[in-house]
Amino acid sequence: MEQHRKQHAPNKRSTHWNRARRLAAATLLMLFPGSPGTYSFVGREPVPTPSAPAAYSPSGQSMPVGDLPGWRQIFKDDFTSDVPLGQFPVAQPWKWSAYGEGWRDTSRNGTYSPARVVSIRNSIMDLHVRTESNVHLVAAPLPRIYGPGTQGGLIYGRYAVRFRADPAPGFKMAWLLWPDSEKWTDGEIDFPEGELTGEIEAFLHHKGAPTSQEAFKSGADFDKWHTAVIEWTPTEVRFVLDEKLLGVVTDRTIIPDQPMHWVLQTETALDGRRPATQARGHIQIDWITAYSLEIPSNF
Repeated sequence: MEQHRKQHAPNKRSTHWNRARRLAAATLLMLFPGSPGTYSFVGREPVPTPSAPAAYSPSGQSMPVGDLPGWRQIFKDDFTSDVPLGQFPVAQPWKWSAYGEGWRDTSRNGTYSPARVVSIRNSIMDLHVRTESNVHLVAAPLPRIYGPGTQGGLIYGRYAVRFRADPAPGFKMAWLLWPDSEKWTDGEIDFPEGELTGEIEAFLHHKGAPTSQEAFKSGADFDKWHTAVIEWTPTEVRFVLDEKLLGVVTDRTIIPDQPMHWVLQTETALDGRRPATQARGHIQIDWITAYSLEIPSNF
């Protein structure tokens, strides 16, 4: 059961994001009507991913291009421009940000260093987690979506990413939607999450009571290519892995309803043990895309 993982992150990003947001028009606040309910492990078929034009895809699945019913595509990156180590995120400041150099991760055993960890080559974003000079190097890239929140977050959205990871002991993935308010009581949505030697899981931390959570296990490991999708609306949060519904939460009283930004938080494990000196691995991302929720015409 995962706990709050953002206490380490200072509020310095607010000024950084506000400056960036002025470069683009704000995304409209979107609402979607529905009814309350409960969560379950099965449900209706997930929204299909639109096909993309023929293109090179290292993972064998091309990036979706275009809107979906009820969703407007507002961010996409197929990583067609190389960025060598030492130049991320400064080489693409309009598209990417990251937790700052030297910030400590949730366990405080790892050190965020996007310049030493993140690169882009051959249509893949690569996060090379490892230990150098007894420093456990990790990274947390943030796609710039330019939503209406104070840190560029959206209120409701669809988030899709194509990824894989080496089974590096002592490292984990906690890719999440985190409140622009920096208040954990506004909730938290995590998917994909898990230690890289374990299975992919999904979590929703309750709005108003974030120590309570809904959790879903996939039984899938990280070392194969997967597509993970979060669909967040006022009435439900859906977790889809490889076009199969992993779980859905429909209790509206616990679903976050404040702006949240997307963080590809990759860090050391939370079991208290430091990664071994020889532990290392690559987290690879083939493509990433985000959508805002379209307001129904009859709303």
